[in-house]
Formats: sequence, structure tokens, C-alpha cells
Amino acid sequence: MKAFLLAAGFGTRLRPITDTIPKCLVPIKGHPLLAWWLQLLQKHGVTEVLINTHYLPEPVRSFIKTYNAKQTGLTVFEAYEPELLGSGGTIRANRDFVKGEKDFLICYADNLTDADLTSFRRLHEMRGSLLTMALFHTNVPEQCGIAELNAEGRIVEFVEKPKRPKTDLANAGMYIADGRIFDYLEPDKTPLDFGKDVLPKLVGQMYGWNTEGYLIDIGTMENYKRANEEWVHDYNEDSSEN
Repeated sequence: MKAFLLAAGFGTRLRPITDTIPKCLVPIKGHPLLAWWLQLLQKHGVTEVLINTHYLPEPVRSFIKTYNAKQTGLTVFEAYEPELLGSGGTIRANRDFVKGEKDFLICYADNLTDADLTSFRRLHEMRGSLLTMALFHTNVPEQCGIAELNAEGRIVEFVEKPKRPKTDLANAGMYIADGRIFDYLEPDKTPLDFGKDVLPKLVGQMYGWNTEGYLIDIGTMENYKRANEEWVHDYNEDSSEN
């Protein structure tokens, strides 16, 4: 299986840390966030990952070069964006990366998670849906993309930051999609945002998967500190990091 790992953000809320370190490489328990992501993806059978870059790309390139040299069984590619394309725009621009793939992962590297991606994929394959969205319960639904599911687990409504949320099931920033997704990526819109521009079009055609694993967006200083306090996993030194 292949995966897109969206990692090109500026990380402005993590300054001054991100003045010199791209957000995707900030350390969690002594190891770059990307290292934790690649360990998770490798564990669940992903063989190729495409990481998009924009801000401070050189440290990410160095990380990727070091990682690939270790020949872990997971190969990492970079897609540099001189101008940010948006989460949906990155997928659209790199369609050839997943050419011939039945399904593929899309993940936001802003998050730290130990989600069971194998179970995630199993549900997606069982449903045969165009897209399956990972969900989690949030106590601040007004600040998230919120999904409403029917009894079958089909997403019947999705609203970004609703003023009156109907549920507390929030978008976890992880999707499994099949090739039909490219029919919903507007060719001329840049930046193209996956949450705002694409997901609302998929209501009624996508399913939700409830992750019970650890998940936190490390994009604020408060959450970054929490992640470093709460993260309990060991890093496999046989994997690579810069």
C-alpha cells in the first residue's frame, strides 16, 4: 500500500521552534515526528510514502535520504511545492504516485498517533467505499470537521467547524481512498483544500472509522508539550531518522 503524508505546513503556532525546524521534524520523546509516522506506516504494511515539502525543505530531504539509505522496506519520496497546493492539490498533482493502486492512504503529518491502520484498511475494503475517514471523539467540536453517521457507518453529513455541531465525531486527518477520488479534485482550483473543497462533495459516498488509538494535533505549543508528556511508545532504532 502507498501513502501520502502531508507535511508542508509552516507550523507558525510552534514558533520559535519552527523558525529553524520544519513542523514535521519537531522531536517527540527525542525522535522527529516523521520518524514516528514512518514507523507506524511500516508497521501496517505501507511500502511507499510521498511527503510534500515547502517550508524548510532541506532538513526534510536530509531526513528522507538517511531513512532510505537504511533500506527498511519502506521507501520515501519527496514532492517539493514552490507554492503550496493545499491538501487536495498535493494529491491531485501526484496522481501518478498511486497509479494502478486499488487504495491508498492520505495522512496529515501534523498529528501524532498510534492508530490501528490495519483495522482501518480492513473496514475500508469491506465497505468498498470511495473514501473512508478516520474519526475520533472531540470535546471541542466547534473547532473541527464534524461527521454525522447513519446506522451503517456511512457519513451523511460533514461540516467544517459547525456553530451547532450535531455530533462529537471529528475528522482525524487520515483517509483511505480509491482512484475515484480524483474525479472530485477540481483541476483548476489552487490551493485545493481536502476538508473544505473535497469532503463535502463525498457526503453519502464515504464511511467513517472510529479510531480508539492515541491521537493529538501537535500544532500548538500546548499540544506539543502534552504529546511529549503522554507519548508512551518506544522507537525502533532499526528504523532510520536524521
